[in-house]
Amino acid sequence: MSRTRIKICGLTREEDVDAAVAAGADAIGLVFYARSARALTPERAAQLRSRVPPFMDVVALFVNATPDEVGQVLHVVQPELLQFHGDETPAECERHGRRYLRALRVGAPGMDTPEGLLKSSLEYSSAAGWLFDSHSDGYGGSGRTFDWSLVQSANARPVVLSGGLHAENVAAAVATLRPFAVDVSSGVEQAPGIKSAEKIARFIAAVRQADAG
Repeated sequence: MSRTRIKICGLTREEDVDAAVAAGADAIGLVFYARSARALTPERAAQLRSRVPPFMDVVALFVNATPDEVGQVLHVVQPELLQFHGDETPAECERHGRRYLRALRVGAPGMDTPEGLLKSSLEYSSAAGWLFDSHSDGYGGSGRTFDWSLVQSANARPVVLSGGLHAENVAAAVATLRPFAVDVSSGVEQAPGIKSAEKIARFIAAVRQADAG
């Protein structure tokens, strides 16, 4: 049985980190984008990071951050993985010398066909994985799903599926794409930046049921 990895993103409270750990998440995401309702300072993120046990990854999410901003997070928070969600070029993603995820906004101009999405993805061949999210006017999660079939040919790197996932649809997403991982934020929230322990547990249980099926 293959096991789909699970990332719970946009955590802002200790109790939400604890809920993700208790439910069996593989990774948590901490957001360093000032315009997000889930934004953290490096110092606050380090407090949350201290609650994360061994063998669970911390992912730092950036949107068009400066090298100094990324460097400060690397120094203070010490994340295992970086995630770039803005307009960063391959060189800008690589310059920190760390493993990274590249987020790709499915449905954006040039990424609204399987061929276009694959071409855009392959520009980031050095990424540890490609994270596919739905296109929106701003950066970050839109809370909307996209046509999962667009991603099926873009599998040269591990696929992380995001965009509008929740406990009621994630099993279908896993069954359709069999991604390496799924990533959820708003789908397990009771308010922006405030997670629900019940929704986290239900989401993870749905993924595990899909893995078993």
